[in-house]
Formats: sequence, structure tokens, C-alpha cells
Amino acid sequence: MKENRQFEFKSEVSNTFLKTVSAFSNFGTGEIKFGILDDGQVCGIKNPESACLDIENRINDTITPKPDFTLSVEQKTHVITLRVFEGPYKPYLYRGKAYRRSATSSIEVDRLELNRLTLEGSNLYYEGLPCGLKELEFHYFSQKVKEKLGISQVTDDVFRTFGFYTDDRKWNNAAALFSDRNPFHGIDIARFGQSISMILERETLSGISIFEQYDRACQMFRRNYQYEEIVGSERIRKELIPESAFREAVANALVHRTWDIDSHIRISMFPDRIEISSPGGLPKGITKEEYLAGNISNLRNPVIGNIFFRMHYIEMFGTGIRRIIESYRTYANQPVFNVMDQSITIVLPVLRKTFDVNVDEQKIIDLFGGTRNLSSREIAGALGWRKDKAIRLLNALMAKNYLKTIGNGRSTRYCLN
Repeated sequence: MKENRQFEFKSEVSNTFLKTVSAFSNFGTGEIKFGILDDGQVCGIKNPESACLDIENRINDTITPKPDFTLSVEQKTHVITLRVFEGPYKPYLYRGKAYRRSATSSIEVDRLELNRLTLEGSNLYYEGLPCGLKELEFHYFSQKVKEKLGISQVTDDVFRTFGFYTDDRKWNNAAALFSDRNPFHGIDIARFGQSISMILERETLSGISIFEQYDRACQMFRRNYQYEEIVGSERIRKELIPESAFREAVANALVHRTWDIDSHIRISMFPDRIEISSPGGLPKGITKEEYLAGNISNLRNPVIGNIFFRMHYIEMFGTGIRRIIESYRTYANQPVFNVMDQSITIVLPVLRKTFDVNVDEQKIIDLFGGTRNLSSREIAGALGWRKDKAIRLLNALMAKNYLKTIGNGRSTRYCLN
């Protein structure tokens, strides 16, 4: 066993463990083991029963409010296990400060995190706080409600049903986010060429209804990743990336992002992929494995999530990631989900059918993406092969009609067909 976010080792009892008690109480259940060195070697604690009483007194004297914890002793090793449970009455303060885990350390939270803990301890959400705006207009939102729900007129009762008011009848932040004009950051979309230094198109969707942000992002997607192909007498729409996956990823970003920071959702469009990055990591209590499996039971923005569900932008809570994965089920390349502490990025690659190739041929194919083209020298260098081996395998892929050439002679380059 090694130290991590959920486990901390202490060779002796001193006040240094109390920051971790605050961290576990605020951000997730964990254990502190006394009598173990940092490298995991057991050294034990002298008089463990007396040490347990000392630990309990230190917690009761310095942590407010009182956290929920248990103490146990392994009689053979004299190792004490302090298990601290995440509590409902946040923030839990050690000497007036709240802490969180960062890798194997416990560090003080910043003002923003402290505010979030305070809201959580009061069973409140940022989207439910008063927005400070007295007058809001909802033309775009009302149009969407009429189209999708068949409502002839959007009245005050509809706004109340959607959860746009505080208890004292003021507009909340959720209402502002769906209004025509608001002070919130939104979505920043950029379409790049072969590198990030080549910006072909850019659009910043900020201060407008998040429904309009969603729709305009989808419009830009269709312009660049869909085309029509004439087959016989019919025009058939083709897509380089599944639109269903893009829609789910954008809706997921809008529903689950943190709205209390001045940061955009960033959509980066490349020839071979789209990257959608949203501010804020996973909702509290959700692991990456649960996120990928679709087990999201703790919504960061329940009002926004409920509206997206009722308006059929999402089908069910937590199923979006599974739907993205399913849209790529029959293709060789798969979406990637990068989950960080403060952001989540979904990478949607351009579709590529499964290839009937051997191991070495697949290595070559994996070097290509979208409109990328490579020379035989570049391929040999990237894979550490002799050039004659690369050319032999490239010819085999050409024969299978998986690759095509650009140029001729020494300037010959290869790309996916």
C-alpha cells in the first residue's frame, strides 16, 4: 500500500495529521495510518490505546464542526487506523482553515473552493443563488420551449416550474444562464489547420443563452465535419465525426461544468479530431470509472441538467458518455476522455473503419489522422525502421486501397484513402 489521496501514513502522532482530517471530512472519506513510515514500512506506535485517546482529543479540540471518524488498532503491529468520513456540515476547519487532498499532501483550499464547501454544507448550489439581475429576457429560451414541448405561451409559472427563482422570488444563476443576455462566460470555438498556430475560424459564444450556445456550436460542427455525397440519384449526408457524439459532449460540458469561474468551455476543431474541454473536474463523489460507466448520481448543476433532460437535449442523466462510446463502436479509432482535477476533455477522432492489417501495417496506419500526410522517410523514422521496410509495407497498404499517394518521385507522400 502506498500513500495517495485516500491514504496517509504517519510514523508518530503529531498535529500534522489534522489538516488531512479536514481534507477527508470536506472532500471524501479516507484513512490515516499511524505507525507506518512514508515508504510503507511498519514501525508501530508505543502505547496505542493511549495514542488513540490523544488523537481523538486533538481532533475534538481543533476541528470544527466535529467530524465523523473511527479509530482501530492492529494488535500485532500496533498500527492505528483513523478512518475519517466525508461529512454533511461543510466546511470542516482546522484552526479556521479548510483543506483538501492534492496527491499525497493536504493543502489549504482557495476562496472559491471554500465558497463551494459552504454552499454544499447548506445544501445549496451555485446555480440556485440570486444572479443579481432584476430584468431578464428569454426570447431564445421561449422559442425552444415552444418548439420542443409544444407550449403555446411561456408564462411565469413555466419559469417557476423550471426552477428559475430563489425562495424569495429573485432570478437565480440558472435563469441568467438561459436568458438572452447574461454576464457568464460560454463556449470558445476555434478551428485549426495542421497546427494550433493556423487558426482558420473562431467564434466566442459568451453572454447568451446556453441553448443558443449549444445550437451555434452544432452549426459550426456541421459546416466542417459533414458533407453530401451523390450516390446514384441520391444525395447522402456523410459525417467525419458522429454528430450524436459531438452533441452529447457539448451538452455534457454545459450541464456539468463549474459556472462560478470566469472560464470558457473550449472546443478545438482539428482535421483529425475535435477536443471539447470543460472547466471543473468530476462532480464530488464520482470516480473516473463511474463517470465512464455512466453512473453520475451527483449532478453539479441539477436545475440545468433537469432542463436539458426535459427539453430532450439529453436522454437520461449519466448516459451521454456511454452514447459517445457507442457511436464509435464499429470504428478502429475511439474517443478519449481526459479527466483532470479542474477540467474534463473529450477527444472525438475522425471516423476510420477497421482495417484488415497485420501488426506492422497497423503501426503505419496509426501514424495517420484526418488529412495528415507523411513521407516514407518520416514513417521509417517515427517507427525506427529501415526505409526499405517502410516502403514495402506502404506498398502493401496501397494494394489494399487503404493509402493513397500525393506527389511523385522524391516528393511522394502518403495519406489515408
